[in-house]
Amino acid sequence: MSDFNIEEELKKLPDKPGVYIMHNENHAVLYVGKAVSLHNRVRQYFQSGHGHNNSPKIAKMVSQIAYFEYIVTGSEMEALVLECNLIKEHRPKYNTLMTDDKGYPYIRITVEEDYPRILYSHQMKRNRSKYFGPYTNSRAVKEIILLLRKLYRIRSCNKSLPKMIGKDRPCLYYQIGQCSGPCNALISKEDYRHSIDEAIQFLNGNYKEVAEGLKQQMNTCAEDLEFEKAAEIRDLIDSIYHIMDKQRITDTEGDDRDIIAMARNETDSVISVFFIREGQLLGRENHHMTSDASDTAEEILTEFVKQYYTGTPYIPKEILTEFPISEEAVVSSFLTERSGHRVYLSVPKKGDKFRLMKLAQENARLTMQQDMERIKRQEKRTIGATEEIASILGIPSAARMEAFDISNISGFHSVASMVVFENGQPKRNAYRKFRLRTVSGPDDYASMKEVLSRRFTDEKMNVLPDVLMMDGGKGQVNIAIQVLDSLGIEIPVCGMVKDDNHRTRGLYYNNKEVEFKRGSEALHMITALQDEAHRFAIEYHKLLRAKNQVHSVLDDIKGIGPARRKALMMHFKDINAIRNAELSELSSVSGMTEQSAKAVYDFFHE
Repeated sequence: MSDFNIEEELKKLPDKPGVYIMHNENHAVLYVGKAVSLHNRVRQYFQSGHGHNNSPKIAKMVSQIAYFEYIVTGSEMEALVLECNLIKEHRPKYNTLMTDDKGYPYIRITVEEDYPRILYSHQMKRNRSKYFGPYTNSRAVKEIILLLRKLYRIRSCNKSLPKMIGKDRPCLYYQIGQCSGPCNALISKEDYRHSIDEAIQFLNGNYKEVAEGLKQQMNTCAEDLEFEKAAEIRDLIDSIYHIMDKQRITDTEGDDRDIIAMARNETDSVISVFFIREGQLLGRENHHMTSDASDTAEEILTEFVKQYYTGTPYIPKEILTEFPISEEAVVSSFLTERSGHRVYLSVPKKGDKFRLMKLAQENARLTMQQDMERIKRQEKRTIGATEEIASILGIPSAARMEAFDISNISGFHSVASMVVFENGQPKRNAYRKFRLRTVSGPDDYASMKEVLSRRFTDEKMNVLPDVLMMDGGKGQVNIAIQVLDSLGIEIPVCGMVKDDNHRTRGLYYNNKEVEFKRGSEALHMITALQDEAHRFAIEYHKLLRAKNQVHSVLDDIKGIGPARRKALMMHFKDINAIRNAELSELSSVSGMTEQSAKAVYDFFHE
């Protein structure tokens, strides 16, 4: 923003809490911070000799600031929440960042169902199910689920019960004694619910009582000479102790708490988190954060706590940290409000808590020693590759790349995919699928024009890419440029070019082919992006074919079910005739109401 006068804008800063955002001349976000007083805090960055600017990292950041913006909030805690969200969205270069963003598996019991199931869940949602976790060992979670299903004969099917009771014969799991057969009313609802209650008690930590009961059953079977059944029960007991004991750690108080410790060098930090739930160590996880030699341990841990607990679904009542948290009162209030219960932050000095902290410290230290080279290699493959692409193309950034691909069968039933890579890694929650509405036949250019127009006019997809990657050469690039020009959007557009052996060899950009060194990380990244776009499109096409739905875009129209779709196809014979039909013609089709006819007409003419 060439007309932004920093000195004048500093004078306008309000003496209120809020969040400030620093930008460079290319509009990239350099830094996000919060302040009790925006007026005092932001001005400090531009005051020579101020202690705040003694950090080389901050000094370098300030030298790149072209302009700043700010958002006033009602309180310091509101500013903290907003700061966390903005850091997570923009991942600014000069903030201390978590470089990974892992989720943790949960065990979900669908207690809202008449005949509940025990399921593996990637996240804890706001529904009526009961969740246990988080766990960090997904294999252990799956083992526990299988054990509980076998132990309490819990169904694993997804049948809608009691609606489907008696519709099919009992499955194989019933035949081998691992399901109680609720699908055929072979167990009462009350008895089945009792089994679920016992499974819940097991997950709450009462597994030793279960094991003791099984031992009595095993001894009885042995006395009755039922050795095969006794051996099965023995194996169950072994499984219980194998799975549960390896997760347990002594914690005399038996409360929920997280233990957070760190190890660091000049440029990186490893944060180790131990999860203690009901006195059990459910697992541990390591997170890596970029940092600077001038960052204090307290500052790094504070940033981790704020960013991590903004994204995790469960916050325990107590969080133990190796070093004190800056702004402890504000952070504690933020976590308390987010979790719905009081959250305590403390630094253990002695006893069991201190011993647990030592374990977490050792874990972080070992991870720092063993994994840092792997982390560096991964960053070179991801962030380093995007920086190389941007440098070779001469564009400001390639941090967010979007790629598109068209898939069809013999030129018909076209679908399209959009895949997104951010910082060199797939961002799968941003992927999109398209079924073509206005194009019939093998016309990839027209198909791509429709897809791009829909993508860049969809208000829900308001985050724009740094560069657009088309699966094709000059023709596809020109189509993309036409669409963007018509919408007044400026984004670099490249074509991903393949050689005669169908291997990615480079990019078509600014009317010429840009070659990349064979074996370079940048070329590997482009190849991965192109392959992912193609894979996602093919996968979507196969899914639709499997569901017998790909034959008609009419499936996308609200109010047009199988009967009306069939009536329309029988009357008009093909999609093009339906697309070109007048409203009165559509209304005349058997089974079509005025409202449904208008829905079809509007769909093809919007």
